[in-house]
Amino acid sequence: MSERKNLAILVSGGPAPGINSVIGAATIRSNLEGVDVLGIRDGFEWIMHGDIDHVHLLGIDDVSRIHFRGGSHIGISRANPTLDPQHLENTVISLLRLNVSQLITIGGDDTAFSAMRLEECSAGRIRVVHVPKTIDNDLDLPPQVDTFGFQTARHCGVEIVKNLMVDAKTTSRWYFVITMGRKAGHLALGIGKAAGATLTLIPEEFGGKHVKLKAIVDTLVGAIIKRLSYGRRDGIAVIAEGVVLGIDPTDLAHLDDVERDTHGNVRIAEVDLGEILKRAVQARLREFGLKETIVAKNIGYELRCADPIPSDLEYTRDLGYCAAKYLLAGGNAVMISMQGGRFVPIPFAELLDTATGRARIRLVDVTSTRYAIARRYMIRLRRDDFEDPHELAKFAATAHVSLDEFRRQFQDLVALEPPPLHIEPLGATAPR
Repeated sequence: MSERKNLAILVSGGPAPGINSVIGAATIRSNLEGVDVLGIRDGFEWIMHGDIDHVHLLGIDDVSRIHFRGGSHIGISRANPTLDPQHLENTVISLLRLNVSQLITIGGDDTAFSAMRLEECSAGRIRVVHVPKTIDNDLDLPPQVDTFGFQTARHCGVEIVKNLMVDAKTTSRWYFVITMGRKAGHLALGIGKAAGATLTLIPEEFGGKHVKLKAIVDTLVGAIIKRLSYGRRDGIAVIAEGVVLGIDPTDLAHLDDVERDTHGNVRIAEVDLGEILKRAVQARLREFGLKETIVAKNIGYELRCADPIPSDLEYTRDLGYCAAKYLLAGGNAVMISMQGGRFVPIPFAELLDTATGRARIRLVDVTSTRYAIARRYMIRLRRDDFEDPHELAKFAATAHVSLDEFRRQFQDLVALEPPPLHIEPLGATAPR
């Protein structure tokens, strides 16, 4: 290994399609400019403990064709060096022992935070740039800029849901499809809207407040009843896993099969949202004398290591090229982004949420036209349903209750419904 300063690359967090494209493009660009590239194996897992043996030299021949494939050529892990000051110091020392003066991190919001802290801890000895990766699409980039891997994950998710829709119609059943997205509902909404799912539930629609499990269950039950009133016994509900984080914890405490910590508190991360909703919805339907087949289906791991589609291939090669080029030009402490076909470095300082001290999260904008249109394509109980006695009578008859009783049980669901979407032509005057 040469004594000149090296550039290192590591990947942290969860996999996303396009990682290898970044690694390949950054390696090729650096090698062509005479800089050796080290692939740090398994993210921070080894170097945060002072182990520098899990490293290998990357050359052009090693990476020239890896961009076509999913996964990570140099592995990945969720090891977090920021939880212990000694681990952070070990990471800096390990990189210096490897003669690394430049580092590219590839990951999501947690990795972005680790990159910021690492750069601070190095005190100018190591220059660091971060390439944003997450199929959750929740890093704080401009609204029109996706994180890499999102489009491929959505593409693969739509293919899965499309097949499930055919199965649902063929077998007269419902699928509750739980997607990744613990903090934001971009992936669930992207899959549900593109596939034409019956409805999609995301955490943002509940306004960041604790929501009763019954409200989520009744949203699904209302959709099933509405669908039945139209003569359809099948449907697909796409649900972001982050919805569980908004459920009032007391609503989960009575569940026998939910894992608990040593203090008896529910471990939210271990909640099987699909199965919980399936059982609760079936129980609620039985109150109306209805019995429907429901299958809970989790998708996520099938999406993370898929081969990237062409848009992610091009996007990630641009990101990898710019990450290396920026470092080699003396740049430091930025997140790499492409906006409108142009390279835009985003300083680390602009990524921090001053309230939490961590990287900011981009949520779905539920006031946007995009979300408003998504809601209007969904089959779910709406405000105008309760204003139309004929529609309401159909739903009540399907549920075997009176019109007033149906209204009493379900009308509260429209409290969080977005306002009507108004699109005015240019030059139109406002109504008087």
